[in-house]
Amino acid sequence: MSAATQGFEPLHIAVLTISDTRTEETDRSGAALVECLQAAGHTLVEKRIVADDVYRIRAQISAWIADSGVQVILTTGGTGFTGRDSTPEAVKVLLDKQIEGFGELFRHLSFQEIGSSTIQSRCLAGLANHTVIFCLPGSTGACRTAWNGILKEQLDGSHKPCNFANLVIPGRGQHGG
Repeated sequence: MSAATQGFEPLHIAVLTISDTRTEETDRSGAALVECLQAAGHTLVEKRIVADDVYRIRAQISAWIADSGVQVILTTGGTGFTGRDSTPEAVKVLLDKQIEGFGELFRHLSFQEIGSSTIQSRCLAGLANHTVIFCLPGSTGACRTAWNGILKEQLDGSHKPCNFANLVIPGRGQHGG
């Protein structure tokens, strides 16, 4: 299939909630991400919750990066400045390339909803071992903002002129855009 005719292809996505207090019953942000990705036609590979601890976060994300069955990792939580927020410190060292514009675009979209409070978001994204990783804030609203404003299109191989789906689908990386 040529780059010009590539369309939507479901991606295999893992969701990680980073929190010292959330459980499966109280994890609304992780549940929202699962709902969004499945509604868009993607496949949930696995969903987990880990404590906001640099090494536990790295261990889980590293396992998924090494798993050829995981193409995308979405994390929620640990991106602020309070308490033990440590997602950026845990994830940055694992990235082969950082997606610089992701945080900027997210904060631009979020500013329209929550004003200057968005400056406290240290969300980030990048590529590691042909896996794209998006680290989102812990609020359900922020997860929906990121999904609807960025991720839905960027994880769809038919979105033009470029998208991240084409970088994680085997055989398409050289056509990613």
